[in-house]
Amino acid sequence: MIQSQQKPKEKTMASCSYCNTTILFGGKRTGDLRFCNEKCAQKGALALVANQLSPADVASYIYRVYQGSCPKCSGPGPVDVHTSYRVWSALVMTSWSSRPLVACKSCGTKQKLGDTAFSLFLGWWGFPWGIIMTPVQLGRNIFTLLKASDPNAPSPALEKILRLHLAAQLVEHQHQEPAA
Repeated sequence: MIQSQQKPKEKTMASCSYCNTTILFGGKRTGDLRFCNEKCAQKGALALVANQLSPADVASYIYRVYQGSCPKCSGPGPVDVHTSYRVWSALVMTSWSSRPLVACKSCGTKQKLGDTAFSLFLGWWGFPWGIIMTPVQLGRNIFTLLKASDPNAPSPALEKILRLHLAAQLVEHQHQEPAA
């Protein structure tokens, strides 16, 4: 006689359906999905709409933005997502962030250099996280400044941002139709 051996179902920590952050307490539920906060729940709803968009429409929109002029300086493209990293501290308070910017390479470089200078002067002043996170954020900015991106194709980050932007426009248009 053969007995099936089933492993007991392991219990895992809940994670946000949008940003994958681990949820220790609370969170926001929408159907079967769980989000870390209201902001992620709204973005998660947009992500569901974005996944239903026509791949041809999305690809066309991405190509137009990528080959278009920079939304920040109106200079020539290609336009992509350039993420800079920033930290600031004050005694026992430290805040660090990633700041994505949809722009040309020149504008992205300017933001990275600005955030590097900002962090260099204002990041160290908190204990212990300022002392720990300042070199991390400085290193991330330097790494992204030195890393060459593919000049012939948009990044997955640009696709994600533009797909969400199209979904937001669609949702806004659908909300305006009944009022008209």
